[in-house]
Amino acid sequence: MRLDLVAFVAWVSFAPFTSAGAQYGVFDARSPDLQIPAGTKPLLEVWMRDTYVMLGPDGNYYLTGTTATPDRKFDEKGPHCWDWNDGLYLWRSADLQKWEALGRVWSLDTDATWQKEFAIRKPQRHGTGYLLDAKRRAVWAPELHYIKSATNWFLVACMNDTATQKGSFILRSRSGKPEGPYENIEGNRNGPIFDHIDGSLFEDDDGSVWFVGHNHFFARMKPDLSGLTEAPRRFLETPYDPEPYIEGAFLFKHAGKYHLAHAIWSFRLPDGSFTYDATSEKRGGVRWSYDCVLASAERLEGPYGPRYTAGVGIGHNNFFRARDGSWFATHFGNPRGTSEFKQPFLCRPAIIPMRWEKTRFVVRGQD
Repeated sequence: MRLDLVAFVAWVSFAPFTSAGAQYGVFDARSPDLQIPAGTKPLLEVWMRDTYVMLGPDGNYYLTGTTATPDRKFDEKGPHCWDWNDGLYLWRSADLQKWEALGRVWSLDTDATWQKEFAIRKPQRHGTGYLLDAKRRAVWAPELHYIKSATNWFLVACMNDTATQKGSFILRSRSGKPEGPYENIEGNRNGPIFDHIDGSLFEDDDGSVWFVGHNHFFARMKPDLSGLTEAPRRFLETPYDPEPYIEGAFLFKHAGKYHLAHAIWSFRLPDGSFTYDATSEKRGGVRWSYDCVLASAERLEGPYGPRYTAGVGIGHNNFFRARDGSWFATHFGNPRGTSEFKQPFLCRPAIIPMRWEKTRFVVRGQD
């Protein structure tokens, strides 16, 4: 896929993070290092957003993501998850090629507690054109984590912002197996552990475990992983100016540094340039692509350096390392955007080969 040449420049006021007036964020959206490789195909023919893949200690890969209820009848625009779904699903693979369905490992009807509650809203059209039901209850953005220090599996997910209690929560496997069954940890037994979407977990080299919340917040978990030891606090970041809405938090470590992944919309302005400044819509800009940006730091809390674009169109993803040491980023083909930005497929789970190049991650392309 070839895209127009882009020189995106953002000026930031760093205070209190660093000195004001620095320039960062220039990237060429036509660069091969940012493109979804030609020939990229879905791992599964399953409707999915927020694809998440990890390599387990058993040598198998596990895949999950935001799904639609399989047997639900939809309107003319087809499956979606904006108002309602039925739980969390999991797949397993030995080679990233053939995937075994492990089924629904956590049900909103039978396994959930406070999460099973639903809100009643007036039926309406979502901004994407999908018809929304009167009942609103959906679980989004699940991640599966094996925590070495606990020798157990955990699922992190969130309830949609139209449910009665919006926010993120953590589930623990009662069997010690990735397929569960799962239960709420004590810290979110009666409600969310964090009052926003897109929660994640990160285990550091010293065995400490951290909750990451909606990109800008983090908190240390208790040693028994039953809850948080502190109120979530903000990472020290190098922000955009103005700072747009950012989602899809994911933290990982490589080459002695911490890497914080964000999902963020790019906007095309009338003059043909592109920006991450969401206020550009008021100036005639149009939502164009859902990208992945990264920032790196020497310490978990930061300060994180200037963000850079790691992949055009691969927003809300995670990074994982294969058995042979190679890096991959997940992808799902976000259908939103303008006609000039065309995904090879829509809302299907996929992976993209990545490589570490000196100080940043770039798309590996076709080897």
